[in-house]
Amino acid sequence: MSAFHCLLLRFGRNRVNSFHLCHSLATTSNILDINDKIIATRISNCNNLHHLDQIYTQIIRTHFLQLYPVQFHWNNIIRSYTRLNSPNKALHVYINMSRTGVLPDTFTLPIVLKAICQVLNYVMAKQLHGVAVKIGLETNMYCESGFISLYSKVGDFENARKMFDKNTERKLGSWNAVIAGLSQGGRAKEAIDMFLELRESGLQPDDVTMVSVTSACGSLGNLDLALQLHKCVFQAKEMEKSDLLMMNSLIDMYGKCGKMDLAYRVFSRMKERNVSSWTSMIVGYAMHGYVRDALEWFRCMREAGVRPNHVTFIGVLSACVHGGMVQEGKYYFNMMTNEYGIAPLLQHYGCLVDLLGRSGLLEEARGTIAGMPMKANVVIWGCLMGACEKHGHVKMGEWVAKRLQQLEPWNDGVYVVLSNIYASNGMWEEVRRMREIMKERKLDKIPAYSLSTSSD
Repeated sequence: MSAFHCLLLRFGRNRVNSFHLCHSLATTSNILDINDKIIATRISNCNNLHHLDQIYTQIIRTHFLQLYPVQFHWNNIIRSYTRLNSPNKALHVYINMSRTGVLPDTFTLPIVLKAICQVLNYVMAKQLHGVAVKIGLETNMYCESGFISLYSKVGDFENARKMFDKNTERKLGSWNAVIAGLSQGGRAKEAIDMFLELRESGLQPDDVTMVSVTSACGSLGNLDLALQLHKCVFQAKEMEKSDLLMMNSLIDMYGKCGKMDLAYRVFSRMKERNVSSWTSMIVGYAMHGYVRDALEWFRCMREAGVRPNHVTFIGVLSACVHGGMVQEGKYYFNMMTNEYGIAPLLQHYGCLVDLLGRSGLLEEARGTIAGMPMKANVVIWGCLMGACEKHGHVKMGEWVAKRLQQLEPWNDGVYVVLSNIYASNGMWEEVRRMREIMKERKLDKIPAYSLSTSSD
């Protein structure tokens, strides 16, 4: 029971005079104001999810949000859950807010959109969009860019573009949202086109714009465009925007374009470097087969006292795959967990399986898959299937093919590879049988199927 209710009961029972009642009510109001500020501060400063759960539970039990039915406190709780990477709890708080009849404001919607982006809940995104239209916040600068980002991340570029086109007085945030969405969604050419439109509109790009555009350029591998964008980056720097983020994006762009000399030039001139700076260099060297350079950069990174992350180790393990360095690959894979406490992801296991398979250690590769804490996907099974093709291993090839057929029964790539394995062993009857199966299922040969082959 709140202090306010306790005072009402006490004064009702004792029938005190009105002077004392008014004085006590004023005192209670001051107490509640103090509690209001204390709770708001505790929520904002909370850096522990369990502690935040306890605060929220206490708020519910004391009916604090009923005494203060304003958006500020709801927003504060939702923001804190989102900040602590607990988007589902943040959305649960928003649902409770809606049920109590408190409407969202210009601060609520962007926070909730950020939480939805983390869980990619398309249904809830459409519902929230309806709410935004109803209360007139659809074209709010922050809400608009949030909806564009969300629709882009779930692959609904049609609605993302509709949101963008609807507002003729759009701000830079909306341009950044649509460019980032296209770049991250594999539509690099469209992202570049949107950037050119942005320039023609008279708005000046910022660091966020340039990171998305340079990433798109790297995906295209267009060196001429990369050099032009480099000039745009320096123009953005002159506007006193973030230096580190853009410099890292340039290293990544030049690395993807295969120009490691230019990537190194950017790196060497940086006043400040972080894990992304080093990782971009390592990944760039590894991507283009400069195995020794990639591993040497990793050594220098550790000597510089920079702690690697999971992306760094993907680059290091990829370098080992390119170089066929089995022992080194195992060493770095174990280093990741034993020295840095980084739990391997599917990509790390994929690199290790690929490395073992290419080296002919098929049983060990299969054992690695069996020991994974998560289910293998088509890429990992594809690596092992490619290794079976390279080494002509019929029995394991047939075993892996069954797993791939279960994951993608519509895809004929596995039949093509299995047919090649049979052919390399002179099993022409089995080759004929594979072709008959493909013919009966009316499967067309799919070019560029993502299985490793002996030519790699």
